[in-house]
Amino acid sequence: MEILCLQCRARLFPLFGRGSRGFKLTRSSSVHIRLYATLHQPPSVQPDSKPRPAKKRSLVLKEKKKLNEVVFDEVLSNEPKRKDVQCKSLDEEWREQRIDIKKLPYMYLKLSKYRLTSLVVLTTLVGYAMAPSPTIPSVLLYSCVGTALCSAAANTFNQWIEVPFDSQMSRTRNRVLVRGLMSPLHALSFGIISGVTGTLILATGVNALTATLGVFNIILYSAVYTPMKRLSIANTWVGSVVGAIPPVMGWTACTGTLSPSAFILAGVLFAWQFPHFNALSWSHQGDYSRGGYRMMSVTDPLLCRKVALRYSLSLIPICTAAPVFGLTTWWFAFDSALPNLWLSYLSWKFYQDSDFKSARRLFHFSLVHLPLLLGLMLLNKASWKTDGSPSSDKMKREHSE
Repeated sequence: MEILCLQCRARLFPLFGRGSRGFKLTRSSSVHIRLYATLHQPPSVQPDSKPRPAKKRSLVLKEKKKLNEVVFDEVLSNEPKRKDVQCKSLDEEWREQRIDIKKLPYMYLKLSKYRLTSLVVLTTLVGYAMAPSPTIPSVLLYSCVGTALCSAAANTFNQWIEVPFDSQMSRTRNRVLVRGLMSPLHALSFGIISGVTGTLILATGVNALTATLGVFNIILYSAVYTPMKRLSIANTWVGSVVGAIPPVMGWTACTGTLSPSAFILAGVLFAWQFPHFNALSWSHQGDYSRGGYRMMSVTDPLLCRKVALRYSLSLIPICTAAPVFGLTTWWFAFDSALPNLWLSYLSWKFYQDSDFKSARRLFHFSLVHLPLLLGLMLLNKASWKTDGSPSSDKMKREHSE
């Protein structure tokens, strides 16, 4: 059974059964408010009256249903015959969507998640710098621009898919598409153009292997990771793979091939993301729960803390393996021990205390830990003096003479 609003002819659907509270209000108007108040008016009790015996649940439901039917009949009988009556509320009026051209670049930056994209480009630069090959400025520029465009495309597709769920979360409800500042078609077009342009730049200006990794990362992030967030906690592992690919792209952009040293870089990024993201998701448990996302902090809090501690400890052997594969000198294994141990200690405190304070401390230090670790890796690069570049060969010959 349904009724129509006397003012705007909006449909109201009665909700019966356990946990019912009368109507599901789809629009706000004075008629709705009066109707809702009528159905939920508290019973008047006289001070001196004797307490009434409790009624059975079946009788209460029957009386409530009968009251609803009476109100429905009254509203339907008084329904106006005019069909062109519109609500006077400003919220119900249609408005034309206009985009300020001056704000368009900022909207594109928000769609691209420019902070996350900046981190992706930074890790790509580190992967290029750590490769044992001469640096070509044009190739380095093409690899950074192409990777940034691929990251912008993946982030745009992610926001385009998650608009209904982002609107339920406080940390994402101010995004461009949620606020209606840009049409979904406009955002989708921007994502497609960014992805195609970035792939073409990587394919023509760098090499085919790097372009393939860029396309693979776009698909993995937008078509696998994004829908998996609402299905399984395995989405965190898939998202960590996405974050581990950019330094490999920088390596392949410089060398054109894959090697075990490239996977050491990927391993560092892969392991770092678990203490970083698990601490972040712990502080937003309510948001992820309202959005329907299956994160470890929501479905299995103990596993969330265990995984953060486990991968924090795993950074120690990964950094120790870097000099074994000739990526860095042995000084890197000693220099990286202190920040890795401190990250592990904060993860242990997060595991023990399981509160927001320890989660925030772990998250804030993770923002410092990654740039510090990458900087130490660059300082202790093993191939600075043996990179095989023409200049270094010339210096070797001059020194031998």
